[in-house]
Amino acid sequence: MTAVLFLIQAAFGFYILVVMLRFLLQCVRADFYNPLVQFLVRITDPPLRPLRRVVPSYRGLELAAIVLAFALQFFEMWLVMTLVGQYASVGSLLFLTVGELLKLLINIYLWGVVIQAVLSWINPDPRHPIIRLLAQLTAPVLRPARRLIPPISGVDLSPILVVVTLIFISLLLQDFLGSWAGLR
Repeated sequence: MTAVLFLIQAAFGFYILVVMLRFLLQCVRADFYNPLVQFLVRITDPPLRPLRRVVPSYRGLELAAIVLAFALQFFEMWLVMTLVGQYASVGSLLFLTVGELLKLLINIYLWGVVIQAVLSWINPDPRHPIIRLLAQLTAPVLRPARRLIPPISGVDLSPILVVVTLIFISLLLQDFLGSWAGLR
């Protein structure tokens, strides 16, 4: 049973991550012709195509991607809980689904900032498609931190502030979800 749960969570987790990345890259207006973006578009287009007929876009953002990520996360949680013999109300599942998607969002930015900081030590080619995409993705969280902490002698400390802030928010979210689940 553990192996089956792992496979379910890995498959759903990967696809939810891909859908979330597609939405986030669309939010930051990433280069559509980037090979990684093309990959994300191609593997997410089949389920999004029919959803677009029902869920409208808003200001150029494809809200169907958020609906798909939400539905997949909800179904994954329901399936896993059913397989392990636990019961949760629809309201609880909805609440936990939002929490899981927020944790995923935090983790995407956390790992993006960490990877970008580590890559800055080896100074990769800034024209590489993945490097450009990573810079575009993390810019919304790094820009405010760079305004607070400008580079000191050429050393950018803003990723440290962002990582600490994201971990702090993640822990607050974990505590909130844990205390809420304990009350139910």
